[in-house]
Amino acid sequence: MSDDEEPKQGSAEDQGPVTVTPELAERLSEKREELFEEFGIRDEFPAEVLREAETRTEGVQQEIQDEVDERRDLRDLTTWTTDPVDAQDFDDAISIEREADAYRLWVHIADVTHYVNPDTSMWEEAVQRANTVYLPAYTIHMLPPVLAETVCSLVPNEDRLAHTVEMEIDDETLSFENIEIYKSVINSDERLTYTECENRLEDPSLPLGEENQLAFELADRMHEQRKADGSLVLNPRRDRAHTIIEESMLKANKAVTHTLMWDRGVEAMYRVHPQPTPDQWNDALKEIQELNGVSIPGEAWGDDPRKAVNAALEESPERQLNKIQRAVLKVMPRAKYMNDPFGGHHALNFDIYGHFTSPIRRLSDLINHWIVHENDVPENLVELCDRASDKQKDGETAERLYKQFMEELGVDAYAVNNRGLEIVEDPEDADYAV
Repeated sequence: MSDDEEPKQGSAEDQGPVTVTPELAERLSEKREELFEEFGIRDEFPAEVLREAETRTEGVQQEIQDEVDERRDLRDLTTWTTDPVDAQDFDDAISIEREADAYRLWVHIADVTHYVNPDTSMWEEAVQRANTVYLPAYTIHMLPPVLAETVCSLVPNEDRLAHTVEMEIDDETLSFENIEIYKSVINSDERLTYTECENRLEDPSLPLGEENQLAFELADRMHEQRKADGSLVLNPRRDRAHTIIEESMLKANKAVTHTLMWDRGVEAMYRVHPQPTPDQWNDALKEIQELNGVSIPGEAWGDDPRKAVNAALEESPERQLNKIQRAVLKVMPRAKYMNDPFGGHHALNFDIYGHFTSPIRRLSDLINHWIVHENDVPENLVELCDRASDKQKDGETAERLYKQFMEELGVDAYAVNNRGLEIVEDPEDADYAV
């Protein structure tokens, strides 16, 4: 998976949390504090920011009603969210319809900038944090949860303010026939987990079954087209539910940033990913070819290296997936935010790309929401791009070191990440103790 595909990782829905003793939990807490200090990660929100967030949650329904006349009213449009079972906020929802020669796809994103704008303390705090940091069983939020998990969460059967990307997608080429981006009011019909989405795909007679089948039909076609065009797909075995969300969000992000660049010609927070050198690609492909049970088809060698990697991943045994991914990531330059899309996004093979679909967890998306609506570019945009890039790197490094520490203690970081963590007093009841 490229770093720009939507990381909607879910927890195992049929397993309980990983259990640890209080002593081990304390060791983990001490390590987190150490990493927070080393990388300047702000765990606690200032009191002023929390007060402001709480104030913005008051009188929400009346505020939404007052906004209806100023926005596109989409409350009667069939809409739903799909997220991990343990998700605490639902910041994106989709709707889809089939037309004669096109698909019409709506991607609705929580209208965070209605509540968090440059005149608020929450905005300033978001700039300092720049992104949400996800450690196994511990999250450091970019925005106060009291806001993000309430008025910014597209919960079912309640009116919510959204920023909608409506795309008419050509049936044959899957290119954009038309793009509209506007403020809206939506009302989600249902909140699905990934497992529930899979169940609807299996049985289209269930509520939202036909809609999810149509959404997967489009998403699967877009996914295959991306691969054929040379987009690198490092995680080729995602389930259908993840594919729907990932491809829908990629399409919406692409629609927004193409609109900003080609229709408006404005600066924004574009996502630029340089390509490895030919020698670096060659080193990666050789390392992959030497893995036991892995081979790169002969015709792929002379083609695009990204297609060669995709082919190897699809043919490889499950046990070799991580090794192939590591070989590629080792030679990949870091993607970064820039005020100009020059160079495009190599991993995705997009000439222009940026982020829009996760304003609750990424500063780049928050800034782009503001630019789209206000058509106003912050004066310090270059500085904001650099900060978002640097803080993303800090967060990823802290996550890697924390997982490494867990493994040194004998704790399965992957299991904790997917199942959560629970403290138990009796060592005999604990999966892990020190």
